[in-house]
Amino acid sequence: MVGLRLHDTATRSLRSFEPLVPGRAGIYLCGATVQAPPHVGHVRSQVAFDVLRRWLARSGYDVTFVRNVTDIDDKILRRGAEEGVPYWAVAARNERAFEHAYELLGCLPPTVTPRATGHVTEMVELMDRLIDRGSAYAAGGDVYFDVRSYADYGALSGQRLDDVQPAADTDVETCKHDPRDFTLWKSAKPGEPSWPTPWGRGRPGWHLECSAMARTYLGAEFDIHCGGMDLVFPHHENEIAQSKAAGDGFARYWLHNGWVTTAGEKMSKSLGNSLLVTEVVKRVRPVELRFYLAGAHYRSHQEYSEEALREAAAAYGRLEGFVLRASERFGVRPGGSYAFVDRVPEAFAAAMDDDLGVPAALAVLHDTVREGNKLLAEGGADDDELGNVLGAVVAMLDVLGLNPLDPQWATSGGSDDRLVSAVDALVALALEQRQAARARKDWASADAVRDRLAAAGILVEDTPTGARWSLAAAGENGS
Repeated sequence: MVGLRLHDTATRSLRSFEPLVPGRAGIYLCGATVQAPPHVGHVRSQVAFDVLRRWLARSGYDVTFVRNVTDIDDKILRRGAEEGVPYWAVAARNERAFEHAYELLGCLPPTVTPRATGHVTEMVELMDRLIDRGSAYAAGGDVYFDVRSYADYGALSGQRLDDVQPAADTDVETCKHDPRDFTLWKSAKPGEPSWPTPWGRGRPGWHLECSAMARTYLGAEFDIHCGGMDLVFPHHENEIAQSKAAGDGFARYWLHNGWVTTAGEKMSKSLGNSLLVTEVVKRVRPVELRFYLAGAHYRSHQEYSEEALREAAAAYGRLEGFVLRASERFGVRPGGSYAFVDRVPEAFAAAMDDDLGVPAALAVLHDTVREGNKLLAEGGADDDELGNVLGAVVAMLDVLGLNPLDPQWATSGGSDDRLVSAVDALVALALEQRQAARARKDWASADAVRDRLAAAGILVEDTPTGARWSLAAAGENGS
């Protein structure tokens, strides 16, 4: 048995996953800098590595998952100044927005969510160690990392130190020994928040915080560090340099996800092409957005379009439709309890073990659903056989965080549960009227109810246990 292999950015190769502690996996994911609410590009990283976490747990690992929040930063300070509010009000508001987006998309909560402002003590300790080892120096109230003190600087991103551009992370560069040195600590400016240190009051540089927080919760050496491809340089390069120069082993594997792009460019607010998660889930269900984001290989770039989103929604609808129809045979409803065989097919496991090969895993899932639909079409299919197929499908969807029977998705018709409940009640009333018309053989009235529901985007399917309704995918209704 080969087991899980992951593409390690540091070695540019597939490596067998061998955890530091057998049976346990420690993961650090660079979280959001909370200066604005999240767009689709922001949450792809969380969805991709939520799948990693779920697969590790399915494979028997006890997972510790750390996702930080950068709640002090130049951009956050600027936003607060523009709005005339404290920086922490901007950070708190947008942190809530990110948490809401993660919850909407079914991401498991982290084991811990550390904030930068809560770990200044650990940052000071790290700077102390670096200064003692000759890898950092204080100047003018700032503290800088000396990139020439770390021989492997640039190895993660494949850059030679001679080719590295100056670190444009301060307003005045004159205090640096070398313009490529990066800032660990920024001296206090009038009106800005600051914390006391042996070198004067100030606030942390961006790179310092993640090294300090990862060490606090995962130890001096841990298994996996994740993040977007755009963080390879300078952020992750600098994390490695400062942590290893301080004597820590730091991360053993580096995983990076691709961007969500629009017109071939990385989705970002600066390009003016961002799509807020709260807006997208008005056009598709949150579970459909998750299916879209999880469906591509995590290392590939993903070109966003409304057409691609609709296609993903339709594809998920076919998987969901089988699960709901088959579950009815066993008296199981969404959000309820069930006891299907909890086992994924070997081909699915092999795909996931091959660097989280979700596209190949989805092919296995679709093939299994086609087999299940054939069993349902036969009518008299053996319940044991159907139960085995259904169990396999549900287990695979669980790994991807897409199980329609999960309470997370039981009412995922939109972002307002009260609206979902109201629609459910109104459709139930219409179906009762249709059933009453059918009982008195008033076929014209029964068909009229069904047609009006279809025109509203609600599909009705008659089953042995009664009528079942579902939302049509975009473009399927009669409008």
